[in-house]
Amino acid sequence: MTKLSVNINKVATIRNSRGGNIPDVKKVAQDCESFGAQGITVHPRPDERHIRYSDVYAIKPLIKTELNIEGYPDKKFVELIMNVRPTQVTLVPDAPDALTSNRGWDVAANLDELSELSELFRSKGIRTSIFVETGLENIEYAAKTGADRVELYTGPYAENYDGNREDAIAPFIEAAKRAKELGLGLNAGHDLNLSNLAYFISQIPRTDEVSIGHALISDALYFGLEKTISMYNECLKQNRK
Repeated sequence: MTKLSVNINKVATIRNSRGGNIPDVKKVAQDCESFGAQGITVHPRPDERHIRYSDVYAIKPLIKTELNIEGYPDKKFVELIMNVRPTQVTLVPDAPDALTSNRGWDVAANLDELSELSELFRSKGIRTSIFVETGLENIEYAAKTGADRVELYTGPYAENYDGNREDAIAPFIEAAKRAKELGLGLNAGHDLNLSNLAYFISQIPRTDEVSIGHALISDALYFGLEKTISMYNECLKQNRK
């Protein structure tokens, strides 16, 4: 069963643009769960331009499903993870000034660091996922780190979907197959939306989780949050039989 984890960063972006506490990210996190999301994702960045570190501490006690914290593992981020103890941590190679996640790890080049982090987080019962592209070598090295899962960076899939969806999905099918052969769980995220999600899941039905934020929150402006989450869950329905 593929779980839907809603990334609420964009909600915090709207709040921060005006100050105050509207919209309330804590309430939105709870509402997403009550509307059918199986998890909440947050991605605090050093400049706190959307989700703040204080938000993460405030949200954690409210989450009844799963909390996934994404981020670059600098000292402050690692301290956050050790204090909050989320269900899952997703390690991404973002530069401090990155607008959004736009690449996966070169796992071989960062093998020692990622292995140490995986061991540290696992010792605290935190599931660890490494953000990667579809190169099979990266996935093989991810397995060597001791991580529990990989998250496939689906930006290239979304970018090429309208041109030729069969070609767009092909490297992801191979990557997913290799990940499963190595005993890794499989997550996916970045630019998945109501147009391309169902096909992705139909081709890779053993996807454990998708993390979706920008498109889902944007769709909610038109359809409302409850209806939008229902629509995304419908895209995943075929994998919940």
